[in-house]
Amino acid sequence: MRTTKLIAVCTLLAGANVIFAQTPQPGAPQNVAQLSASGSVEVQQDLLSISMNTTRDGTDAGMVQSQLKQALDSALALARQTAVPGQMELRTGNFSLYPRYGKDGKINGWQGSTELVLEGRDFPRITGTAGKIQTLTLGRVSFSLSREQRAKVEAEAQTLAIGRFKDKAGEIAKGFGFGGYSVREVAVTANDQGYTPLPRVMAMQAKSEAADSPVSVEAGKSTVLVNVSGSIQMK
Repeated sequence: MRTTKLIAVCTLLAGANVIFAQTPQPGAPQNVAQLSASGSVEVQQDLLSISMNTTRDGTDAGMVQSQLKQALDSALALARQTAVPGQMELRTGNFSLYPRYGKDGKINGWQGSTELVLEGRDFPRITGTAGKIQTLTLGRVSFSLSREQRAKVEAEAQTLAIGRFKDKAGEIAKGFGFGGYSVREVAVTANDQGYTPLPRVMAMQAKSEAADSPVSVEAGKSTVLVNVSGSIQMK
């Protein structure tokens, strides 16, 4: 028959298991272990975003604004011809117009910029459209995961993390001489980390070499990580 009670704290860091035992305080939960486990899945990034922009400069604010509008309207008209929901969608980005000051502190001109963003999962459609737009220049290229891809991969990583949490909980309970355990509380968190291999440099080079050629891009990968942490009641 067991005559003593035990409270344990289990911390899992970088694959190393460190267990601390301490004397329970009056009123503190008995035979409780805290632990965490994680699961990760690496996946190809499937969402491309290309930002295109232009700047204008002049002495008249209205003229600068009109020039920016013409450049954006022309780009929108061309891009709308190939836009497809989910595959390539359009949105206008930053639009700014601000005064330029001379040495005497007085306004001597105006500067402005406008932006158009092409985004979606059809890489050839997006890069081909970007290559045809002449009134705007390439500003930024980025990759990420679509909602559908993120949800799918997150579910896979979560299954791995929960499985490892349960395995570790059973090992801990058994290691301390208990026959089993029940989950007291649990928290599940998820995030992803990714990289994009030089798409901006590649795209700018392609744009300068051939006006209507598709922008050259290369997607990277994201690692979706799910962490499960909580406490168990050993019994």
